[in-house]
Amino acid sequence: MRKNNITKRTLKIYHAYNPKYFPLCFLQSIFKGVIPYFNLWMSSEIVTALSEGRKEQELLLLVAITLLGNLLIQIIEAALGRSAETAYEILKNNEAAAFNRKTLSLDYDKIENPDVRILRQKIKENSYINNYGVEKMRWNVIRSMSCLIEITFSAVLFFEMLHLIMTVPFHWLSIVLLLSLIGFMTLTILFQLYGNKKSSAFWDKIGELMLRENRYGQGYNPAGMDNRIYRQQIIINKLYRKFNKEHLKTYLNVQQKIFILAVPVRICSKLSELCSYLIICFYCTLGAFPVGSIIKYVGYLGQLTGNIGNLFNVITDLRTNERFLETYLEYLDIKNDMYQGSLTVEKRSDKRFDIAFKNVSFRYAGSEVYALKHINLNIKVGERLAIVGMNGSGKTTFIKLLCRLYDPTEGEVIMNDFNIRKYDYRQYLDIFSVVFQDYNLLAVPLGNNVASAATWDIAKAEKCLYEVGFRERYQEMPKGLETPLYKNFDEDGVVVSGGEAQKIALARALYKDAPFIILDEPTAALDPVAEAEIYSKFDEIVRDKTAIYISHRLSSCRFCDKIVVFDKGEIVQIGTHQQLLADETGKYHELWYAQAQYYA
Repeated sequence: MRKNNITKRTLKIYHAYNPKYFPLCFLQSIFKGVIPYFNLWMSSEIVTALSEGRKEQELLLLVAITLLGNLLIQIIEAALGRSAETAYEILKNNEAAAFNRKTLSLDYDKIENPDVRILRQKIKENSYINNYGVEKMRWNVIRSMSCLIEITFSAVLFFEMLHLIMTVPFHWLSIVLLLSLIGFMTLTILFQLYGNKKSSAFWDKIGELMLRENRYGQGYNPAGMDNRIYRQQIIINKLYRKFNKEHLKTYLNVQQKIFILAVPVRICSKLSELCSYLIICFYCTLGAFPVGSIIKYVGYLGQLTGNIGNLFNVITDLRTNERFLETYLEYLDIKNDMYQGSLTVEKRSDKRFDIAFKNVSFRYAGSEVYALKHINLNIKVGERLAIVGMNGSGKTTFIKLLCRLYDPTEGEVIMNDFNIRKYDYRQYLDIFSVVFQDYNLLAVPLGNNVASAATWDIAKAEKCLYEVGFRERYQEMPKGLETPLYKNFDEDGVVVSGGEAQKIALARALYKDAPFIILDEPTAALDPVAEAEIYSKFDEIVRDKTAIYISHRLSSCRFCDKIVVFDKGEIVQIGTHQQLLADETGKYHELWYAQAQYYA
């Protein structure tokens, strides 16, 4: 993308989040910009009236117009400011919602892609440092509006002054003063541009330090038990002192350099101001305009010089900010490339969905190592299938491919004679109820969590909770299914334990009543009694569904029809518990007795 299109395109996207915001800001800037010019104008009129000895009534009228005019303009400006603030809140909320929608709409492989995660993290980090990104762009757009409006007001008065100057006889001194004014104004702007460019580079150094401190802070948990046991506070405090010392040293160095860069700007600015005074006083003595105009024209010329410089500051700031906007646009431009399919998934009362993995291999983005290699496996309807293996053997990756969170790198997954890629993606997902190892509950009422919907069937939700052993805890909840979980949004929210949360996740899987139920370490957070209760009723809970069960505890796999053993991304054994245990050279036998020795 061309650099000059970055800000333009981002602004178009940002403006669409609330089209009322920038017009309101523009109107507010007009009335805000009018105030100093109106005051200068009226002050010059009052001074002129005094110098000319006008009547007292006329002076009082001018004072009254000044006061009332100021009050009226300020009331309008304040009302527009309030409307702009409300519009900004709406814009911020819409922008955050759109960003979240983008994240939620991405293919799952994009969400887990390390490059995409880093990109999303960069956007957040950029906003922490001087509000780089869309916030910096917004602020600079408002600043540019103010500058342009004030430059317009100043230019009108400047040309009015030039017109009056033209009415008096030519004098060589006026040419010298005008050329000096233009020269010093040009030098002020050039020094400002140079200073801005250098300052941006200096502040980037501070930004990098702030990013590093922020990343360090994100990885530190002040309430962590490790910090107490291993006295990590000593290391943490030492590192913080080191960071603060380096930060302060860099900050003071930057401030010193910025001060030096500002010296020629201030000198040229003051010389411009001096030339303005000399020109106006010179032509006032020649009778080009009255004494009061000295206040008006000197003020306007000062505003003109300052705002031209500020406008160049804004342009430099916008260009500096473009590299942060590139990151923002890069994230928004991520395309979903997972084929969504169009074949309807038949709604079968017999839940007959046979799935087969045919020579499936898979590797994650950016990795040369295969997570799965040459997987061939048939899953029959109504089957109880256990998947076991050591950490990193490919068990969870297998489930991700089965649920089509990823597509295979090689090979294909077939359901009822068709490649699963051909089925409508949303409909295909609907045939699975899954309790992942890193499941997530929402800070909403219990009923919403169980049903995963805005409304729920009370009898069905309670039945599912009872089946997974949540009856006792549920009966303690005074609001029943209306009980909010956690205290994020409700002070009366109930904080559930890890085991209780896992039972709710299990109930959610049962409530969906999908043909396939997949349990990834479903009892990891349960105590032995609760775990035994779940297993004893497993057949009753699962009923006629096809069940796939992942566990590290091999003792809990004995009730399954078939056990699949994974090792280093490959299926190394398939059979019943007795068959696999009988093979003394097999991986299952090794794993079983590695665990059994602790219970002997």
